[in-house]
Amino acid sequence: MATAVCTTTTLAPSRTATPPPHLSINTSQRGTPAAVPNKHIPFCSPGPRPGSRQPDTPLATPLSPTRLTSIVYPPDGFEKVINEPPVYSITAAQLEQALDQQAAQPLPSARQVFPWMHGLHAENQLQLAFFIARKRSLRRTPKCIRGLTIVKAGGDLSHSKVKGAISPEELLKACQCVKDKSCNECGFLDIDPRDGFGVRNFQIQACKLATVSDIIVYGDNQTPRNEVRRVARQIARAQGTWHVTREGSQPDVRLFNTFLVSDTYTVVEADHPNMIALDSEGCMTNKVMDFFHWERVEMCTMSAPTEICSNVWLGPTPDPSVSCSAGGEFLFKDMSFDIQIEANDLAQIPDNRSLRAMEGFLERKDSGELADHDLPMLEFPGSGAILPPTWSQAEVDGLTATCEWIHRQATGQPREQKRRDSKLSLTPPDRDDGGDSYMQGADAGQTQGRKILIHCTDGYTESSLLALAYYMYAECVSAHDAWLQMHRDKGRNFFAYSSDVALLRAIQPRILQASPKHCGDFRQLCPSTPDWLEKMDGSLPSRVMPYMYLGNLLHANNPSLLKELGIGQILSVGEPVSWSKDVIQEWPDENLLFIDRVQDNGVDPLMDEFGRCLEFIENGRKKGTATLVHCRVGVSRSATICIAEVMNELGLSFPRAYCFVRARRLNVIIQPHLRFCYELLKWEEFQCQKRGKPVRRELEWATIAREIAAMNKPYARQN
Repeated sequence: MATAVCTTTTLAPSRTATPPPHLSINTSQRGTPAAVPNKHIPFCSPGPRPGSRQPDTPLATPLSPTRLTSIVYPPDGFEKVINEPPVYSITAAQLEQALDQQAAQPLPSARQVFPWMHGLHAENQLQLAFFIARKRSLRRTPKCIRGLTIVKAGGDLSHSKVKGAISPEELLKACQCVKDKSCNECGFLDIDPRDGFGVRNFQIQACKLATVSDIIVYGDNQTPRNEVRRVARQIARAQGTWHVTREGSQPDVRLFNTFLVSDTYTVVEADHPNMIALDSEGCMTNKVMDFFHWERVEMCTMSAPTEICSNVWLGPTPDPSVSCSAGGEFLFKDMSFDIQIEANDLAQIPDNRSLRAMEGFLERKDSGELADHDLPMLEFPGSGAILPPTWSQAEVDGLTATCEWIHRQATGQPREQKRRDSKLSLTPPDRDDGGDSYMQGADAGQTQGRKILIHCTDGYTESSLLALAYYMYAECVSAHDAWLQMHRDKGRNFFAYSSDVALLRAIQPRILQASPKHCGDFRQLCPSTPDWLEKMDGSLPSRVMPYMYLGNLLHANNPSLLKELGIGQILSVGEPVSWSKDVIQEWPDENLLFIDRVQDNGVDPLMDEFGRCLEFIENGRKKGTATLVHCRVGVSRSATICIAEVMNELGLSFPRAYCFVRARRLNVIIQPHLRFCYELLKWEEFQCQKRGKPVRRELEWATIAREIAAMNKPYARQN
């Protein structure tokens, strides 16, 4: 296919210069969520331009002339409440029926709606040249799509939110018209990006789909009825303008129409609760899936408290608002802790005075002088707070002292039986005292240990430094062994900053000599460094399922690490591994699968490969080995395969499977581009058919795209 783009041109990152003016998540009265501190959005190369595409890679096919059906088109059965422009009345019951009908209709294939959904602005030569070149017909609006857009007049989406509702500012140009007359300013936003190249323009989808949708306007109990009518008139005028300028239709021939909900919001909420996302008080109803809340649920479920050493647990900060089961059960139900240690970036290393004070509070609690809620919390600096090579001796002393204090509390050892000075000595200690460990038995005053929770918001980011250091101390293992054992043997999915690993490797002789399990052998203090550690990029591949890992090309090119993790199969999506001949001979051919000619360019399809990929993963599972799924970065092509497997295995909808994988990718944000996400929504339809269930999407495409854009927005500002 001919292209007007020079092969030396560098494509701009996948961001648009014209984002919608109003795009945020409003999940509850708690407000917009903050970004998880360790996550980031990596740049994904779009791959080769269409001119260098392999011949057998399918291109966009001609568009189908068939539109989806809707009970609101034609609007003959609805009362016209405004003549010019035409606006019709719809009841809450009819609105719910229309939403149900839309969710049950199969979507057009990806080939029918792409590349139009990427955003093809007439002035964006880079985008046009990449996607369509001389085929101007592909710029036309697809004739096979009909949506249903819900608009809340007033625009406050923090309460009284119907499923999928957006604000008027997300699709309309600014206009102050108030009369039932023609207005030259009324119109939809020109949402397609004018410059730059992007295959992840999620933020334009709600507005873009609104142009091919029937639009239903409602207001909450605080919004005047006149304002609701004004918004409806403005939208109806925008629809008429759009048809004339984009479709060449006559103003009186409308393919899409505007409707006004005749019932009050009180009736809508009381009689049709299944389509209410946020009630009039701003609380989630749990009737409509919320992306941010579900990601939080998946994150807390993944990092649920587990015992990493005797009486020492690692998990997320207890949050009663997060339930982690279908029945809404609280994550920490039937779990109580005597001591909670929160790791956060604002904390200081506790000194001996703070630790003694904490012991005093604990003794008063044991005697009944203090209630559980009166017990103060102990804090410790978050991961990455102690940076090599500028750390101080006092910081190292404090870290070691904290580990000793935690161990004494967890094992029930009295303070007077405290171990020797933990500072590193060049002379082997005298072991005549039986290993110089804590005295054992009733004569030593041993008591039952206290149950301790080390926690942070997500359960793994800020707490990993203290958790790894304590595990090294309690088990007398090296930093790299602690890293592996915590992940592999203890089942913890966690992310460790490379600075934390460097710090722990540097001071591990000090920690290991202080360990109660240190036997006096100096070889324990200087363990050999495995070759896989030198090839690390600071993170392990992400365990999405017990038998499936998601990672990048660097992980795939570290076969020694993969064997340590029990990974015996490699699924390479578009990016082959670079192994030596000796390593390749160690891996049977049937344990390697390469999916060729799939680039992250928004054009190459991937759904056709789902069956082969999932069969390969299942074969590895039957053999008792895990599979690493990877591409170059591990966030788009490989993440798409992992989401497809989660949907297939757990029966989750695409939005829930997306959050499932997103939470478990740990230190980066997964970024399947628009076409991959759309294919996964089509995969959801296939899963319903395979299970003999009727198609019923949990959320529509425009809503999914809008929420993904809003979830990623805080991270995009960091880059």
